Amino acid sequence: MTSPQAIRQAIQAAPFELDIAGDIPRPGTLHIPQAHRKALTREAVLVIGARGVGKSFWTSALGDADLRQQIGATVPELIRTIIRIGHAAKPSIESYPNSDSFKKLLREGYDPYTVWQAVVLRWLAGVVNRQIPIGSWGETAEWVTQNPEAFAQIVESSNQKLLQDQQFGLIVFDALDRTSPDWGTMNRIVRDLLRISLWLRDFSMLRAKIFLRPDQMERTVTSFPDASKLTSTSANLTWDRHDLHAMLWQRLINAPSPHGECLRSVVTSVLPPAEVLSDYGRYWSLPPVLMSDSPYQRRLFEVLAGDKMGKDARRGVPYVWSVGHLADGHGWTSPRSFLAAIAGAADDSAQRYADHPLALHYESLKRGIQKASQIRVDQVAEDDPWVPAAMEPLRGINVPCDSETIFCAWWDEFPGGADTILSDSDRLPPQHAESWDGVRKDLERLGIFVTRKDTRIDMPDLYRVGFGLGRRGGVAPRKRA
Repeated sequence: MTSPQAIRQAIQAAPFELDIAGDIPRPGTLHIPQAHRKALTREAVLVIGARGVGKSFWTSALGDADLRQQIGATVPELIRTIIRIGHAAKPSIESYPNSDSFKKLLREGYDPYTVWQAVVLRWLAGVVNRQIPIGSWGETAEWVTQNPEAFAQIVESSNQKLLQDQQFGLIVFDALDRTSPDWGTMNRIVRDLLRISLWLRDFSMLRAKIFLRPDQMERTVTSFPDASKLTSTSANLTWDRHDLHAMLWQRLINAPSPHGECLRSVVTSVLPPAEVLSDYGRYWSLPPVLMSDSPYQRRLFEVLAGDKMGKDARRGVPYVWSVGHLADGHGWTSPRSFLAAIAGAADDSAQRYADHPLALHYESLKRGIQKASQIRVDQVAEDDPWVPAAMEPLRGINVPCDSETIFCAWWDEFPGGADTILSDSDRLPPQHAESWDGVRKDLERLGIFVTRKDTRIDMPDLYRVGFGLGRRGGVAPRKRA
């Protein structure tokens, strides 16, 4: 029987990268939930996902030929697909303009549609080996403007070549919130990109895939003819509880030696005889029974953390509790938060409960929530720096509370009004900063605030803990260093 200490050390050694920032994922970290399979198909042009659910992860994975072959085992059409990254968080100025380049192009009079045409042109000119101006994005955009017939010919020739080669061309766009610090401008940029993706649908072997956050899907973004053709085939990146646990174990069984062997033996001890782990040489894969909401998956987590969040089951079951307490205001739990919580629980158990008969102590799971909450808050600060600025005056307030308590705290901190929350950032401000209630609604859209039926404002633990607000009987806020 493997000791709890050995299991704990193995968890600590597992590949728990919490923010790859555009880096290529490891083969052993790939788990494709059922909901994501549609999102990865070529016909799902529009893919919607909140923070931390896998938009940048899948962008990086799709852009890597080896990982694309691995994904192809689940989504076979990707095996014969060539993929270009058309925009991402990771800079690649030869492939797409950055925020400063975009700003310069728009200032010079090029509309976003032309800029995206230039991005597509640089990709497809390479497919058919045609020479075009690439000294700057201005040169490429000007060539598109002055040579519409030659541009059309390159696109048609590319489609024909891909058809002859029995290949498919897919261009992927992510991190579009980084194209401009102004909501109106970014909405124009996204809307014109959606128009580009609709145009590419006219070609049999060309498609675009666009990853967007829910708050980017304003009605104005889809206010053009035939936009319904895109929205009707859109996919959502969501994670059910069993998806998160399967993703966790996919990473655990691929921990480096000897820890991987330890965790694979744990899995084998729970599986029925007919179900086995698959060895693909470079990585191991779970059997189907551990990718669904089966009793085996629950038993497996009980090996790590037991079946109670205390001395009895009244305080919850770890398998359920560990996911539910990481949900945002929409009820969504991201893999990034879940992994952070488990990693934090393993570290805390090693420090405080080294002799505990289970690898993860239930009190350590609670502290893992604190760690995950702080990581999520830090990530929100990176994506939307106005959010921590708006939340800082609320530190110490207990929720649920009435909206007036929130608004008064904001008035005291920002006497100039809501639009002064963060006026000197190069990132997007609150979308509806014309009033305090608009800011409240923005925070609700982001899943940070929840409005109860009695109109009081509440917060999920995922954000409440990290931002330092209280709740009687809840997970304690993380203390400042």
